[in-house]
Amino acid sequence: MSTLKGFGEQLGSVAASVKTNSDDVTRLTKQIDDFGADVEGLRRQRISDERAKGAIDFPTASATAHATLTNNGPPLIPGPLKGSRLALFCVLAVSCIALSARTSDATGRDAGVGTDNHPIRYAAPPPPPMSSEPRACEFENLRLYRAYLVIKKFKKTVTRDPKGVTSTWTGTDLCGSYKGFFCERPRNIPDRTVASVDLNGYQLHADSLEGFVDGLPDLALFHANSNNFGGALPNLKKLQYFYELDVSNNRLAPAPFPTDVLGLANATFIDIRFNSFFGELPAGLFSSFPEVEAIFVNNNQFSGNLPDNIGDSPVNYFSLANNQFSGPIPASIARAADTLLEVLFLNNMLSGCLPYELGLLAQATVIDAGTNQLTGPIPCSYACLRSVEQLNLADNLLYGVVPDALCRLAADGHLVNLTLSGNFFTWLGQSCWDLINEGKLNVDRNCIPWAPNQRSYEECAEFFHENWTKMTTCPVNFHVPCDHHKGYGSVDAGREEAKAAEEYQYRTYSALKP
Repeated sequence: MSTLKGFGEQLGSVAASVKTNSDDVTRLTKQIDDFGADVEGLRRQRISDERAKGAIDFPTASATAHATLTNNGPPLIPGPLKGSRLALFCVLAVSCIALSARTSDATGRDAGVGTDNHPIRYAAPPPPPMSSEPRACEFENLRLYRAYLVIKKFKKTVTRDPKGVTSTWTGTDLCGSYKGFFCERPRNIPDRTVASVDLNGYQLHADSLEGFVDGLPDLALFHANSNNFGGALPNLKKLQYFYELDVSNNRLAPAPFPTDVLGLANATFIDIRFNSFFGELPAGLFSSFPEVEAIFVNNNQFSGNLPDNIGDSPVNYFSLANNQFSGPIPASIARAADTLLEVLFLNNMLSGCLPYELGLLAQATVIDAGTNQLTGPIPCSYACLRSVEQLNLADNLLYGVVPDALCRLAADGHLVNLTLSGNFFTWLGQSCWDLINEGKLNVDRNCIPWAPNQRSYEECAEFFHENWTKMTTCPVNFHVPCDHHKGYGSVDAGREEAKAAEEYQYRTYSALKP
């Protein structure tokens, strides 16, 4: 009886602990309660049957109670019933305990608490979402995949894109769908790669180009005119195929000339105009590029004297305009006689005598030294400028006679426009008067008698009075270093004038616009 009672107490305790956990526990508890009632009914029936047969002497109530407490009385469950019912009772009890343990274990896991027999088991994290980024194997080759990573990184730095250019920089087709990117096969390499980037006029905003231009190792050409790129110009020395650089009209950080550019031995085109570079030009600019065709440094804040080796460069198109250069035009310019086609010294503070050597530039079509402080007469060597179409010496301190041989270049050569306004010339050769009538010569604001639109007598007199002693420093040179009439032949003047009359056709003049 005490054993049964102990089981009953244990079962009651277990049932109470799990009753609220689930509907299954509630139903199990009810079954156990019903089983206890059946046991009590069977006990009473057994006692009644034994008493009727007289087989036993039922003890008094007090004795029965004592026997129950001391476990000395007759068993409450008969033998056959005792074995089967007790076994069922034990099974139900064990099941209930196991259910409670499982419930407790689950609760412990949910709360992050383990048990001795059930260590903590955390659920596996959900798998990461599938990446939409292309994989390396999806690209045509590894070079293009690496270029994709560089472009992707730069794209994140672009803060303004009014034309939606960067929206095309997605996917694996760098050579077809990426606006501004073009592919070729480098020498001795079978794979296509990004060979040129042309972002001219896209108005992109980014604080730096570093990590982008210098991050494309096969790049040969980079054009980025009229954007809003800041920071320093990247070091491009490691780009073995590179030969064209155009970062004009940006907002690159104020700095001296980027000397890293001098390491581009293959360079044919250097354009850094319309930025904020300052200081002197390095002499290496005129000795580092054996194949250079164009150098445009105009519209910056460069200053100081021009390097003495300026004539050592094989450059064809050279613009120094709109800076603050001072001092004379170096005589070495004569060494560029066979290569220099257009040169702009326009709008600086160059001084000294108008150099005789400029007249030796036999291939030049454009020579513009206007708006400086050059002085002296026009040397007779300028009669050798047989190819010149545009010659501008306006707004200087020039004086003397305009050589007739120079004006004859309009008839015997290719001269279309000769601008000498804003000086102090006092006389014209005979052929020059004809050019005034034809609109090819402008001599306004000089000191030429009978010419239109001249300075006042007082202004001219003041200039010659103040500069009379200085005029001996620029002696008149009458030597013409070429046979003026040799090799001239007839010129189709109409065709040549139509070709040269429009200023925008000249590369250097075009460079004066952003």
